[in-house]
Amino acid sequence: MGAMQNLRFCLLCLFCYCLGMHLFVPGRICLFGEHSDWAGGYRRINAAIEPGTAIITGTNQGIHASVRPHPGKLVLHTTLEDGTRPPPFEVAMEPALLLAAAQAGGFYSYAAGVAYQVMIHYRVRGLVIENDHTDLPVKKGLSSSAAVCVLVARAFNRLYDLKLTVRGEMELAYLGEITTPSRCGRLDQGCAYGHRPIVMQFDGDRIDVEELTVGGNIQMIVVDLKSSKNTREILNRLNHCYPFAENDLQRKVQQYLGPINRDLVTRASQALRAGDAATLGALMTEAQSLFDTHLQPACPSQLTAPVLHRLLAYPALQPLLYGGKGVGSQGDGSAQLIARNETSRDAAIQIIENELGMACLPLVLRSGGRVRKAVIPAAGFGTRHFPATKAVKKELFPVVGHDGRTRPAILTIIEEALSSGIEEVAVLVQPADRELFQEIFCCPPPIENYNKLSRADQQYCDYLLAVGRRVTFLAQASQEGFGHAVHSAREWVGQEPFLLMLGDHLYTSDVPIGCAQQLIQTFERTNRSVVGLLPEPADQVHHFGCATGNWCEAGHTLDITAFVEKPDAAYAREHLSLAGLTDDHFLTVFGLYVLKPEIFTLLDENIRRNLRERGEFQLTSCLDLLRRNDGFLGQIVQGARYDIGNPAAYLASLQAFSRTPVVQPAAADRAD
Repeated sequence: MGAMQNLRFCLLCLFCYCLGMHLFVPGRICLFGEHSDWAGGYRRINAAIEPGTAIITGTNQGIHASVRPHPGKLVLHTTLEDGTRPPPFEVAMEPALLLAAAQAGGFYSYAAGVAYQVMIHYRVRGLVIENDHTDLPVKKGLSSSAAVCVLVARAFNRLYDLKLTVRGEMELAYLGEITTPSRCGRLDQGCAYGHRPIVMQFDGDRIDVEELTVGGNIQMIVVDLKSSKNTREILNRLNHCYPFAENDLQRKVQQYLGPINRDLVTRASQALRAGDAATLGALMTEAQSLFDTHLQPACPSQLTAPVLHRLLAYPALQPLLYGGKGVGSQGDGSAQLIARNETSRDAAIQIIENELGMACLPLVLRSGGRVRKAVIPAAGFGTRHFPATKAVKKELFPVVGHDGRTRPAILTIIEEALSSGIEEVAVLVQPADRELFQEIFCCPPPIENYNKLSRADQQYCDYLLAVGRRVTFLAQASQEGFGHAVHSAREWVGQEPFLLMLGDHLYTSDVPIGCAQQLIQTFERTNRSVVGLLPEPADQVHHFGCATGNWCEAGHTLDITAFVEKPDAAYAREHLSLAGLTDDHFLTVFGLYVLKPEIFTLLDENIRRNLRERGEFQLTSCLDLLRRNDGFLGQIVQGARYDIGNPAAYLASLQAFSRTPVVQPAAADRAD
């Protein structure tokens, strides 16, 4: 590592030490496919066994902690349920000591097990974890131990830049947990994927993960049955049915965990994608009935589960629920229920807690979310256009469209957003410029000037005011980089995905749908953040951010593996080449993004820790973190971009843009 990299790493550690990094890892609940993870593992011995498959999702509850580096120890501070803080757990970052602590068992062993795996695979220092709040019930089938393991793996990954993906964190957490006396299943660490549901397939030692986009919010209740079960006994009895079935009972167990389970998971995945709570609830009831028929006889002492079945059959709950089933290894531990709506969920919780004496956790499987909002930064000074920008903001420079109408550039960009189905637009402006922008969109001209307009222009004036009612102008008090500008919209965006557009780029599409809409459709289909990309020759890449990766659809969508900010041609040729592109061309950022709200957390960390690049808070480094944490798609945009940010490009853009048809908002969008 060079001197400059060492300095940057030391500074990073100093910032992390002083400020800490906040992490949250939820528990996980297995919606369908319990036991299929270990059952599918037997395919190593018997290939005739069906691969296991399961649907899991994160809970609303989990483990909250702040983390920072330590020069040579693993230190874990915890806060107990009664608010007291026992002495911290400490162990030196030496493999032998960490292994001994992991094998000793208990709560702290999980952190030690993961730290041991980190030490034997990477060169790192120590870690301090301040577990200030845990609202995840333990030993209730919600994988509290796995959440601890993922938290520790994620802390090492983020603090020491191990460049692990979510899948990598999940695997490291699994290795850490099985270093302890725990014999967890492979699906437990799926909590690494957070709140979003995933389908996991288990084929011997291989695991495949597919994220699901939920079509509509689904109201669930996780119920602590306030009883008990012997998970070891359940697993022992069921494992006796593998790897080769020798009697009818064992064949029925393998049948349920194989083809029956595959069918249930397939249908449940379809119901989740459609947001069909009624079908999902009915499938849970069906799954429980089939489980009772096929698996209960293998371990009747634990799986007869009278408390679970009393809850599922309780008469007062039936009008409020679509269905339900047991959780995890089943038995009298926990249950999961699908409520008809939020009101029914709350009523059911009252009945369960007051009449049955059980504890409830509400859980919402949330829709992947339609992209409703767009953010357009327009608070820059426009240095390259000086002195024109002393008189006119570059975002207000005139642009002549193919229809011959002269618009301010910002209006053209907003129209691109509205034509893609966006409902609300935020434009980031300097505080002193807010009135100027509002006057364009929110104030009609004086009546004497309005009367001088043609009938068509008067109608367009009315349309402009209607557009203004869908635009919010947010003041950006200081301009400290593109990342800082995006972060300024955090409160306005909230917890929604959003379209990010540049305030000095115009766009035209080569196909019937606009450039922004192309990205939005991909996001809503995949629930992955998307950036628009455009091939450019090597001698132009130094003007743009660039990306590379692996094709999902050749020439169309890309699973991005790296973002690079304005590389030179030599770097691009060595690191960014991609099969299928014209010779000596590379993928440059188009200037359109659809981002998940998690980007704000990453930007917030950089700003809190004052991590600047070239003196400013940049977006590209946070996009790369989002890519590593959550995955990121690149899409080749079928269209063209026109840069109005510098004089030469502005002149060329005016000439090209005026000759290219622009996708206009639909008639329905023109009305307020």
